[in-house]
Amino acid sequence: MIKKDKNMKASSALVIVCVFIFFAGCGSEPEKIGEKDVAQVTVVEVRQESIEREVTVSGQFTTDDEAFLSFKTGGVIQSIFVKEGDAVRPGQILASLDLTEIRAGVAQAKAGYEKAYRDLQRVQNLYQDSVASLEQYENAKTAFEVAELQFNAAKFNLDYSQIRAVKPGYILKKFANEGQIVGPGMPILQTNGAGSGNWILRAGVSDREWASLKVGDKAKVTLDTRPGEVIAAVISRKSEGIDPFSGTFTVDLKVSVAAKDMLASGLFGKAKISPSEKIETYIIPHHALFEADGNTGYVFVSEDGKTAKRQRVIISMIEKEHVAVASGLEQAKYLIVGGSAYLKDGSSITINMAGK
Repeated sequence: MIKKDKNMKASSALVIVCVFIFFAGCGSEPEKIGEKDVAQVTVVEVRQESIEREVTVSGQFTTDDEAFLSFKTGGVIQSIFVKEGDAVRPGQILASLDLTEIRAGVAQAKAGYEKAYRDLQRVQNLYQDSVASLEQYENAKTAFEVAELQFNAAKFNLDYSQIRAVKPGYILKKFANEGQIVGPGMPILQTNGAGSGNWILRAGVSDREWASLKVGDKAKVTLDTRPGEVIAAVISRKSEGIDPFSGTFTVDLKVSVAAKDMLASGLFGKAKISPSEKIETYIIPHHALFEADGNTGYVFVSEDGKTAKRQRVIISMIEKEHVAVASGLEQAKYLIVGGSAYLKDGSSITINMAGK
């Protein structure tokens, strides 16, 4: 009797161990897909699409005729007749140098010119009487021409020892003061032609945005000072080189003349530009992108519908609804959008088209 009980206990223990192993096996994690396993995945066909992408920029308002005014010659500033914010009219004298030294130079050049003229007349008379040689006459004529040029240059410098307004506008900035010694070409005043209404929004863009924009592309400009109002504008100029200070390219957006009364130099503005040319790109869902770093990401694709391939792509933009890919999908036929959790490069797959 005792022997029978021992056999029954041994059989019960064996049953318990088998049951434990069974349930332990049921609770384990699924094995990852190996190279010899075939995974079922959901795919979409890879194709390029044409999309319109608005370029958002910000910048400051100025005019297309903004200029830095300076003296032709150096010297001591005698008078500055305007201050920042003043309106100016064409021909108005804005600043002047002390003309003592410059007028002395003009007088000296004039004296040299008059002496050369007298010498030429005397030698010319002697040459006509066959007393002076042809060489003497030609030398006197050359000396007169040189003196005349020097006299004209001195008068020119005298005229440009004053700064005059070329067109109607405003004084934006004053860089020097009366009594200061300045060199030739040193900026004294900054002006713009705000009176003519040629206002522009000057903004910086990236190299990729610069390449997608063209002169004539339309834009909508908004101001923080006038919320809710939209100003029509077009691209009037694209820079041909990068700005060394900001590291960006520059575009000028010319706004409508009707908006001139609400603008001021240095005012901040924002714009949304609509490129005239559509962008050719690949559009993929967010969940197809399983790894990303900056503008680089990775997806799984298939060229034959039987093998998965890990593919590096270049991301051009990430939107709420999708991701735009600039390159990396040129050779792929299918993009895997489902079932890629345990895939590896080279995994065998069977495909199901999304939506079917």
